[in-house]
Amino acid sequence: MMNALGEPQSLGVLGGTSQIALAVTAKLCDGRTRTVVLAGRDPSALEAAQTSAREAGATHVRTLGLDALDTDSHQATVDAMFAEGDLDVALLAFGVLGDQLAAEADPDLAVNVAQVNYVAAVSLGLRVATAMRRQGHGTLVVLSSVAGERARRSNFVYGSSKAGLDAFAQGLGDSLRGTGVRVIIIRPGFVRTRMTTGLPDAPMSVNAADVAAAVEKALVGSKDIVWVPAGLRVVMSGLRHLPRPVFRRLKI
Repeated sequence: MMNALGEPQSLGVLGGTSQIALAVTAKLCDGRTRTVVLAGRDPSALEAAQTSAREAGATHVRTLGLDALDTDSHQATVDAMFAEGDLDVALLAFGVLGDQLAAEADPDLAVNVAQVNYVAAVSLGLRVATAMRRQGHGTLVVLSSVAGERARRSNFVYGSSKAGLDAFAQGLGDSLRGTGVRVIIIRPGFVRTRMTTGLPDAPMSVNAADVAAAVEKALVGSKDIVWVPAGLRVVMSGLRHLPRPVFRRLKI
């Protein structure tokens, strides 16, 4: 259970080897979180993430295999996450950026982005929500993106997958009202991570540590949707309402 200050004592991470997930895990373990379950695809990266969590202060860390594309395995993964007791927080942190031009040339690549970022998130998100409803409490933190606010020519495959994820998370959160389970949507802008290596910084770029700090604050706050940085909310509100002919001319 969350402690008296609303801080989580246990954490499960789906996509536990991503840089944002590692930053969130370290941030929470630096506080009150002591039990951590990390699910990911790469065994060696999971081992390193496990070590990182322990160094940050976790006393009990487990790792699990996770194949986002294998939806038939998702129930077993979620069951294993909750097998040793309740989890206060579950972080949905996996995803792929993809290559926009390559995806346009090869639709199979576009489908892969959609399956990882949206289909897998729906499959795992619903299963985690069910587990948390069963235990009577918990918070599901979903890493969305400002890219889902309005599709752009430069990354509409990725952006559309995040738009679907964001809409799903909002609806899931509404459906869980009154159950003791909460959904928090984190909408970062450009985050400097391995996934964005080689890309030029966008305006208002942030680091993984900034996203982690926002997650920690959101867990003890009341907001269900959090922008990182906060000023992006105003920027995206303006962009969302631009007429399409004007929006098309923007070099973004």
